[in-house]
Amino acid sequence: MHPMQTIAVRAARAAGQTIIRAFAELDKVEVTAKGINDYVTNVDKEAEAAITYQIRKSYPDHTIIGEETGENKGENSEYVWIVDPLDGTNNFVKGIPHFAVSIAVQYKGKTEVAVVYDPIRDELFSAVRGKGAKFNDFRMRVSKKNDLSDAIIATGFPFKAKQHTETYMKIFTEIFTQCADVRRAGSAALDLAYVGAGRVDGFFEIGLKPWDIAAGELIVREAGGTVTDFTGNHDYMTSGNIIAGSPKATSIIVKTARPLLSEALKR
Repeated sequence: MHPMQTIAVRAARAAGQTIIRAFAELDKVEVTAKGINDYVTNVDKEAEAAITYQIRKSYPDHTIIGEETGENKGENSEYVWIVDPLDGTNNFVKGIPHFAVSIAVQYKGKTEVAVVYDPIRDELFSAVRGKGAKFNDFRMRVSKKNDLSDAIIATGFPFKAKQHTETYMKIFTEIFTQCADVRRAGSAALDLAYVGAGRVDGFFEIGLKPWDIAAGELIVREAGGTVTDFTGNHDYMTSGNIIAGSPKATSIIVKTARPLLSEALKR
């Protein structure tokens, strides 16, 4: 195993233990609002601290960018860890058992290692650039769907960017009429991991953050899938607008979405 992958897995499992303990006593979880429809709990912060501790033990000079604490600069800025300690906080707060820890490691701007860990199901999705993707210890591949007629597509509503609702609903309607069904589960990190594992055939969402997708997008690519933005380019880490899936499914979703994009989403 890649040495940084070993540490990422260790950190993800440590965060997972923190989350599971708290999930058993949800009445004690402290919830505060960061913004409109954007919440943070003490558990997010504790899980991020557990991850940072594990990383710092082995790589004290690396930079860490966490959803809750922002950028924690190290002397070595070429290595950057991008961390979402609890992707799916709203699910967690409501007692819905669908959320994940997401950790990605970038070297000189390229993602080298990715881990998405579901502590409820003890499912670990991981990838190393050029080495493929794994579900627990088994190699995984995206589905082989060549059209959407019997495909399951995952998505997420733009609940933090409701100015895009009209455009999103047009895209949703077009995709829904083409595919077998749509899933909206509430964790982009797990949606992408599920694409990599072939559990869903494609995924699209508007307005995500780098820590939502940094690990998942490498998992999809290393599992043989493709990842683009809504214009078919590769600016999704900046725009937060992402389409992922088997190569054919991604292509169809892009072709469907592109004519429907507002000017704001064409950038």
